[in-house]
Order: sequence, then structure tokens, then C-alpha cells
Amino acid sequence: MISIYRFITTLIYPLLIFVIFLRKVLKKEDHKRYKEKIFSSHFNVIRKENSKLIWFHAASIGELKSILPIINELNKENKNFEFLITTVTLSAGNLAKKEIKKYTNVQHRFFPLDVNFLIKKFLIKWQPNIIFLVDSEIWPNLILNASQSKIPIALINGRITKKTYKKWKFFKEISKKIFGTFGLCLSSSIETKTYLEELGAKNIFHLGNIKLFSKNTSKETNDPNEIFLSKIKYWCVVSSHRGEEKFCLDTHKILKKNIKNILTIIAPRHINRANEIKKLCDEHNLNSQVLNNDQNIQGDKEIIIVNAFGVLSKFFKNTKSVFMGKSLFKKFVNEGGQNPIEAAQQGCKIYHGPFVYNFKEIYNILSKNLISQEINDSVELASYINKDFEEKIDSDQISNLIQNLGQKTLADTMKQINFFLKNETL
Repeated sequence: MISIYRFITTLIYPLLIFVIFLRKVLKKEDHKRYKEKIFSSHFNVIRKENSKLIWFHAASIGELKSILPIINELNKENKNFEFLITTVTLSAGNLAKKEIKKYTNVQHRFFPLDVNFLIKKFLIKWQPNIIFLVDSEIWPNLILNASQSKIPIALINGRITKKTYKKWKFFKEISKKIFGTFGLCLSSSIETKTYLEELGAKNIFHLGNIKLFSKNTSKETNDPNEIFLSKIKYWCVVSSHRGEEKFCLDTHKILKKNIKNILTIIAPRHINRANEIKKLCDEHNLNSQVLNNDQNIQGDKEIIIVNAFGVLSKFFKNTKSVFMGKSLFKKFVNEGGQNPIEAAQQGCKIYHGPFVYNFKEIYNILSKNLISQEINDSVELASYINKDFEEKIDSDQISNLIQNLGQKTLADTMKQINFFLKNETL
């Protein structure tokens, strides 16, 4: 079966090149570095002498944020380590540029296509001493080539959905070969732990979701937008998908009846939809602004549409109410839910629809601690937000709870990672 996968991925490689070029034209890829994904001549390998390279592959923003505390901890004890972080998405690449500036031993590259000859060249050129795959990044050519090259490989914060499990289970022999390669598996949920056991993985631990210890990057600033927001009443809509903005605009209209000059901030999951959302606001006679990087909020607007990456913390800082998207509609039943942790870290109450499969265990924790609440319609959401404005919410208590959970998860995770590294003589 793996030979078929390798044949197909090699066969469609020219088509994949075209797709990457097209995505670059559509501004979905880094306009300078997109070739890192498709040509070995652009791997841009930079290595230090006499050092051990630990490679973390984290597809997107949430996964990237979750591994930074791990790198911080490893750097405290080990002076001869250097780190390579690879990501897939443009947003994660942009965030990585900012986050790794403080390090002298961390580099970022875009993950190459999982085409056999490309992966082989990547491993030969970079020569990682150990590989950590984060979340659901199961790439057969990478995993099997690493095994063949005797490079230890681990899965951290592993996430296997029921749908994905069924697909892998159908190819029983190859799944056992792939998942059996991992020397360590840290699962993000009990469900995933069970699936990993069934698929042939070993040395599996469920210590909690490592996204709980993502660093809270909120700082005191003189940002004029933060100063403006600190003086008004507003709420946030985060990671919304098409259809959910209409729901939130209806909520805004209800809130307007009781709260004068209420501001709604919408940060869609895909910021290239900003103008589409503005058009929707126009259709509903709501005065809106698309807020780009380094722009100030205009005081006469009632809807702000965020068109920038890595800026959510400034909006969470002075609000108590956040609605998390990709959760309202039944089509999200097996893939719904966006990461609510950053908002909870800053003391916000979290609202969401019924479909939060991807973060089910996190939402269970938040719900038990009265931090999150499932809602089903705009009237219900508006009612809760009204209460948030009227009642005093102990933001510090929420923040401290998330911090304590995160610290415990980080300590347990580092214990297993350090044990794994020690066993691999790193």
C-alpha cells in the first residue's frame, strides 16, 4: 500500500507544484518562501557544528504556540540543542517569524510536500537527530523514511478523529507499520489514546492537551486600539466560518437595544473573507470597518472585521465575552471547534455552538469550571453577553485556573519528553 501512496504522490508532484504556485498568486502562500515546500534547492539548510537538531513539525498557529514552551524548557538544560520548526500554513509561518526572533538556535521552514524523494532529501540535508510531530500530522513518507534512517520520531498532542481512525483501520498492516514507528505518543484526549492503541502505537500517555500551556503573549502596550477598547463595551467573535457571521450580526442587533454604542469585533478564521463579511454588514445596514495591520479603529463603527494575523490577544484583553466559531452548524459535527484557550487565559467567558468535537475535552474542562457555555440561538447568546456586562466576572480566577492546568500539563509532558530524549542518547 505504501508503494501505491508513493507512486501517486510522485505522479501528482507536478500538479502539486502548480497548486502551490496558484496559492501563492492567491496570497495563501509566502510570496518569497513558498518554494521551500516544493524544491529541495530551497530548503535553505543552516546548521551549527557539534549540535543536536530537534525537529518539531507543527502545522498551524495553535500547534506552533503549543511547542514554544517545550522549546523554552529544553533550552534551559541543554546548550548543544538547536531546533527546526516546520509549519504548513502561511499564518503559522508569519507568527513563527515573530516568535523565534528571541532565539539564536531556532529556525523556521515551511514543511515540504510529503513526496518520497523530497522528504528523503530534506532528511539528508537537515540531518535531524530526533523528530516530534504535533497533533494530527501523520505523513507516511516522512515517518517511514525517518524510521529507515534510524531517526527517533514521536507524536505529541496526538489527535485522531473517529473518521481518520476508520480510514487508517481499513489499511491495517500499513497503519501498524506507521504508528508502530513512534517511540513516544502523547495523546490529546482519551479517545485518541484508544485509537492509537488500536492502530498499533506504543508507549502512549494521555497527559492533557498541550495547547493548555500555550504562552499568553498579552503585554501592556500603548497601542491606540487597546486604549480605545479599554473605554468601551465590546465583545468578540473569533474563528468564525461562513454563516456564523450572520448569526453574530443578529446577536449584535439584539444587544444594541439595551447597550448604547456596543461594538462587535469579528475575527474570521480565514481573513481573506474580510471584504465578504463587510458586504454582509452593509446588507444589514451595520456600519463596519475592515481593520488591517497598523490601522486605528474608527470610533463611529459598530462592527470591526479583523484582517490581520496574530493580534487576537489585544482584543481579548478588555472584553469578557467571546464567541468561538466553527461550532454552530451540523456540518461541523465531526470537525467542529476552535481553540478557546488563549481567550480563557485572558479571563474571558467562552460561548460556542453545539459542535466542538476538536476541543471536546478542553470545553468539558471549561464548562465544569463555568468558563464556557453552549448556546443555540442569537437571543440566548445576547442574553449571556448582557449578563457579562452587568455582572462582575473574576477574570483573574479564570486566568489562574488555565495557568495552573497548563503548568501541570507542561511539567508532565516535559517529564516524558526528557525521558524519551535520554533513552535516545540525546
